[in-house]
Amino acid sequence: MTLPEKENGVDKPLIYKKYANRRIYDTSSSTYVTLETVAEKIRQGREVQVVDAKTKTDVTAFILTQIVLEQAKRNNALLPAPVLHLIIRYGDNVLMEFFESYLQQIATNYIDYKKAVDSQFKRWLDMGMGMGNGSQREGNPFSAFFSAPATKSEEEI
Repeated sequence: MTLPEKENGVDKPLIYKKYANRRIYDTSSSTYVTLETVAEKIRQGREVQVVDAKTKTDVTAFILTQIVLEQAKRNNALLPAPVLHLIIRYGDNVLMEFFESYLQQIATNYIDYKKAVDSQFKRWLDMGMGMGNGSQREGNPFSAFFSAPATKSEEEI
């Protein structure tokens, strides 16, 4: 696997060319790729830029939308029907402003929050895993969850 090229300390985006026949050409590997290949690069944390091979215009947003729609088709839904009605009804006006101004920030905040919760939960689990001996149980508020259930002796029965 080759490391991404850097420009001013930041990874340069992968450059793809889109041809009129719907084929996408990866300029770094000199091969034709699928939308799924582009999606996989994005999942790996890479930024991509797609340009029309003939006109040289940036068609990145169009290709990324196409990827999202393909994934939605496989899952049989992207957005609830009422939201889709709103998008069609108000189109470029109100909803474009919402998508441009707020949706990215909402998604970023959600992902950051989810990472923080997952990390905290992992710390709690790790804390519970070390509860093997009694000395560690004393100060742990989760010790009741990680200790063996008490059994009644024959004398108590």
